[in-house]
Amino acid sequence: MARSESDTWDLANSVGATATLVAAARAAATNRPHPVISDPFAEPLVRAVGIDLFTRVATGEFEGDDGALGIPRMTDMFAARARFYDEYFAQVADAGIRQVVIVAAGLDSRAYRLSWPAGTTVYEIDQPEVIEFKTTTLSKIGAKPTTERRTVGIDLREDWPAALQAAGFDVAQPTAWLAEGVLIGFLPPQAEVRLLDNVIALSAQGSRLAADHGSVIGSSEDSLEQAQKITDSLARHGFELDYAELIYPGEHTDVAAHLRDRGWDVIRYRLHDLLTAAGLPELETADETGPATNVGFATAVLWSLHRLLRFWFEKGTDLSGYSKADLKRVQDKLNNRPRPPSTSTHPHNASPP
Repeated sequence: MARSESDTWDLANSVGATATLVAAARAAATNRPHPVISDPFAEPLVRAVGIDLFTRVATGEFEGDDGALGIPRMTDMFAARARFYDEYFAQVADAGIRQVVIVAAGLDSRAYRLSWPAGTTVYEIDQPEVIEFKTTTLSKIGAKPTTERRTVGIDLREDWPAALQAAGFDVAQPTAWLAEGVLIGFLPPQAEVRLLDNVIALSAQGSRLAADHGSVIGSSEDSLEQAQKITDSLARHGFELDYAELIYPGEHTDVAAHLRDRGWDVIRYRLHDLLTAAGLPELETADETGPATNVGFATAVLWSLHRLLRFWFEKGTDLSGYSKADLKRVQDKLNNRPRPPSTSTHPHNASPP
């Protein structure tokens, strides 16, 4: 059944099932002899959802299977993505940011499994039932957050910014945002733009964002054929999920371009980059038509007066005739139009502007 503007789901069906499948892949990656990530909570969460196929994936039953379901390759891809975002949060912590928002958190357990600096607050936004399920399941196994965790149970198609602020979010503080597996077709294109614009509106100077974007299905004949193969393979294993119907049609947002045009300093990555960084096998020709290659990755930092001054200093610009108020007015304009050319070819690992 095709998606609609007001559809509902849980972790065992529709788009919610993809969150469970991704958690199963993280569990399988964690259980490998030489894991590139550690997510000890993924397997118990997947078991609690109760989908037999996904539990088998989580325990590593398919690790030697190179069939149409492609579990080992899928595990590589999601492990590389998880590692990429784990390292993003390590950089965020080193930069001094202490306010984190995970959008559409699903079965993400970073508030429980990562080491956070003292004073960090992690906000998780997702459907109320998903939040409650995860909280209850992890409590039953004795898991405790490693920092202050605040949950915001709301659909992203509703007024989540108001709910986030009601939970204590401080718009004056720099924020580290994560939109993992959200902006890849699971929202209507116009909802993706609204989400990004809300993030921008809520972000103080020095805020950061990491996200994947595009459409996990894409529109090429090869991609659609691959999606159908995944659907058919899932059905053969006893689970009905039409992969292509999970995706809203239309042209999905280029997150990197959207942020860059609004004054953010952006770096793009490809799946190949993430796999290489994790020490995992590169994509082979057969993988290059699959759904995952239609997705790009980006990290971004909000342009600020400090960063602007550094940019001008490096260019040798004479600022002697400008007051701080003059420069602030320029900064305000930059945050609402395309920014000056950047040399952002290196990771954002400096202190926030």
